[in-house]
Amino acid sequence: MAYPRFADISRNFAPGWFAAVMGTGVLATTTLRLAGDWPLLALPASILHWFNSLLFVALAVPWLVRWLRFQPAALATLRHPVQASFYPTFSIALLVLAAQWLAFGAPVGVALALWWLGVIMHFAFSFAILFVMFRGEHVSAEHVTPAKFIPAVGLVVMPLAGGPLLAQADGALREWMLTVNVIGLGAGSMMYLGLLGLTLHRKYLHAPAQGVLTPTVWIHLAPIGVIPVSLLLVVEQLPFPALREAAIVLMLLVWGFGVWWLVMASLLTLAARAAGQLPFALSWWGFTFPLGAFASESLRLKALLGWHSAYAIGVVAWLLLCFLWAVTLLRTARGVASGAIFQPPG
Repeated sequence: MAYPRFADISRNFAPGWFAAVMGTGVLATTTLRLAGDWPLLALPASILHWFNSLLFVALAVPWLVRWLRFQPAALATLRHPVQASFYPTFSIALLVLAAQWLAFGAPVGVALALWWLGVIMHFAFSFAILFVMFRGEHVSAEHVTPAKFIPAVGLVVMPLAGGPLLAQADGALREWMLTVNVIGLGAGSMMYLGLLGLTLHRKYLHAPAQGVLTPTVWIHLAPIGVIPVSLLLVVEQLPFPALREAAIVLMLLVWGFGVWWLVMASLLTLAARAAGQLPFALSWWGFTFPLGAFASESLRLKALLGWHSAYAIGVVAWLLLCFLWAVTLLRTARGVASGAIFQPPG
């Protein structure tokens, strides 16, 4: 089989590719955080940082070409009941890169540009995708998986870089940035609560998501890991010191659910693998960002409360992240080398 041409790659380019940037970015930042205890991790963290930045640029080329040259295909994906939810991975990748570049000491202007671009694009994607879903009748119970969380996840990711960037702004700009962070956090948190009910309804009463959708069970860990951290970052910018303690208590409660869900997601994934229901696909990148978000939340709890138990759980999650990231990267590289990963689904 001949290797696909660039035009064919662009036409069939899956929107979920940018989950690789999300997962690599959170691996870079959690590795950098752990480098404070284990200095040998500083170099791997830096390598991951630059690799991820180049990865985004490489993936952005066919993604943009698809929108410019193959708009019918891009719009068809936007109307798809499952694939549409993966489009916001592009804007979330920008938000993750903004937080990543801040963590690695980049000029504030770079992080600010990435953040604003990510914010604007993510609001646009969240409205467009959900408008199409709300107006249509093409989404049914079998289409409801945790992948539906992705637009909500992007909204709650905004304060991860937006919160720290507020320290560099003042006046009207600071007020507007704070307002954007509050809108994103509020909208994304409420959407997650509603979608959590829908996904649990499916898990109880309908056939489980298997095959290439198996990794989506891990997406639960993304809002679990991000919402409490984003809330704390926003609260720290408000003139209500008592809210910080309340935010930490909420973080503990949500984190506890995350520990439980980490075990459940592992059991469901191992069961699917044992049953031969875990074929490799780009959806494997769905293992990485959620797991990294939970690991980051655990490490932050250690910094806030000094809990060695939270630190130990965070390190275990990070080690699992390293393993799943490496396996997924290797399988993805093989797919790229053979050209098989660029073939249209089905």
